[in-house]
Amino acid sequence: MKVFLNIIVLIFITSCSGLEFVYKDSSNIINPLYEKTKVSNTGADLTFIKSYIPMLFGKNKENEFTLIINIKEKRVKRSVETNQATSNLKYELRFFYTLILNKKNCVIYDKEILSTFSILPKSAGYNYGTDASLEKKYELAVTDNVNRFISLLSNTDISKCQ
Repeated sequence: MKVFLNIIVLIFITSCSGLEFVYKDSSNIINPLYEKTKVSNTGADLTFIKSYIPMLFGKNKENEFTLIINIKEKRVKRSVETNQATSNLKYELRFFYTLILNKKNCVIYDKEILSTFSILPKSAGYNYGTDASLEKKYELAVTDNVNRFISLLSNTDISKCQ
């Protein structure tokens, strides 16, 4: 029985010898602005972004960069009923990112990223389902937009001015 167990352990160890970890290259998982950036947001007041930004960028310890996020929100009525009630509403969130290198006081990166989503309002009064759905869609739009910015930023040299 011990011989059989030893053979299984030996096979297991040799089969795992060529194992490579997914996160072996840490440059893909690290935010280059983490704990180095003072972030301020202007424009539309989205409650979720106030809790998501500190989690993504951390506490500003090194003060190398300043990131200004300006958010413009536009609501477009896509479908209107005969009684003028909106049956389909499209939200456009435009995020304007400006990254400034504090040492040289110059703009490193300037980008506009658009996020859109639609909602079907259910009633003219208070509707918990519609409000909860709208809040969740805002949350998804904000996280997707900021994550796209970070992934675009990882392909640029953030030590040089434009």
